[in-house]
Amino acid sequence: MGFSKFVSLLLIFHLLTPALVSSSSLGSSNGLSGIPKKFLDFAKRKEFVDWIVGVRRKIHEHPELGFEEFETSKLIRSELDKLGIPYKYPVSVTGVVGFVGTGGPPFVALRADMDALPIQEEGDWEHRSKIPGKMHACGHDAHVSMTLGAAKILKEHVEEIKGTVVLVFQPAEEGGGGAKKMLDEGVLDNVDAIFGLHVTHEEAIGTVVSKSGPILAGSGCFTAVISGRGGHAARPQHAIDPILAASNIIVSLQHLVSREADPFDSQVVTVATFQGGSAFNVIPDSVTIGGTFRAFLKTSLIQLKQRIEEVIKGQAAVLRCNATIDFHDKLVPLHPPTVNDNDLHEHFLNVAGDMLGNDKVKDMKPLMGSEDFAFYQEAIPGYFYLIGMQDESRPKLSSVHTPQFTINEDVLPYGAALHASLATTHLLKAELKPRSPEGNIHDEL
Repeated sequence: MGFSKFVSLLLIFHLLTPALVSSSSLGSSNGLSGIPKKFLDFAKRKEFVDWIVGVRRKIHEHPELGFEEFETSKLIRSELDKLGIPYKYPVSVTGVVGFVGTGGPPFVALRADMDALPIQEEGDWEHRSKIPGKMHACGHDAHVSMTLGAAKILKEHVEEIKGTVVLVFQPAEEGGGGAKKMLDEGVLDNVDAIFGLHVTHEEAIGTVVSKSGPILAGSGCFTAVISGRGGHAARPQHAIDPILAASNIIVSLQHLVSREADPFDSQVVTVATFQGGSAFNVIPDSVTIGGTFRAFLKTSLIQLKQRIEEVIKGQAAVLRCNATIDFHDKLVPLHPPTVNDNDLHEHFLNVAGDMLGNDKVKDMKPLMGSEDFAFYQEAIPGYFYLIGMQDESRPKLSSVHTPQFTINEDVLPYGAALHASLATTHLLKAELKPRSPEGNIHDEL
């Protein structure tokens, strides 16, 4: 059964089923503001904490790379089955999409990325990775666990959900463009908004950081092969040196930012790989370089891509070389900037403030890192935030994408409760707004 047919059944069920409770008690401002604290208290219960920690450790022990998350997906489906939450699988190879609530509109989504990284974990922790060369070094095991935790909270308080929460368990965030593939399969068609989170070691436990507008850069990557003619290093006049050409290319690429970009439009071009030659006295036939480019404006990102190709080919030609460039568009789509919706930012400030206190909700300085969550934000209003996990009384946690990265599991109840609160209160607010009868019926949900 296709994705559209599956979720259409949920809508039919909703239309034939009367509402469980009236909205009068929860439609008030007091009702809305009390939900985050209530959900956090629920998430801090010992049985809940033991469960969510156990789920996270199982995922951490068995990391899987992008579009290979079969065991992770199996665990997610098992937990959803236990909770009695319907879902669609597979979506984009290993993705899972669950549904909590009435089965009908309005719809709001929560996203969790599932994939790990090709990193060998260090340390002797009991629950370290059991898969050589693979590790959850970016916290996706925590993201999945917290979203499953949100699902558990939502299921326990299903009578308060005035619509449907769509649980998006997404493959291949780490460069595979999994969000784009999920989007192309229609998982967010007519969904009103989507929320995503990411753990951070740079903020204290019980704090969150974000902002409206751009928070993460758009990004792309490239590989270029510069071809010349090899020869003896003692007789360079008889060769066409690709190493010299590649060196000029690298220097010239830096001018794209320093001399062509608006100083107020943050951009980065980095060449991070250089492969060529294997002997000190032999000029090679070719050199391969690779790198990344980033910007906060999509127009700037597209301009950078164009100029990178022009510079590489032009500088290669100056030194009699040829160059071919691959931007890996099919494998790794150009990631747009991550831009938070202004209205959702206000919603986030209210909900997070009610749960944690306004002093624990901090403004975020934009980062040049990128997130494929941005693909969702190009389609519908979306909001992405960071949740702190540093215990000030413990040693400083290591950065993401390192072999020493660890999760402070005390963060799990916070993320679960905040995700559940953002979704529930968003639906309640939507119920209070007058809805046009001429709006499109959700074709899929």
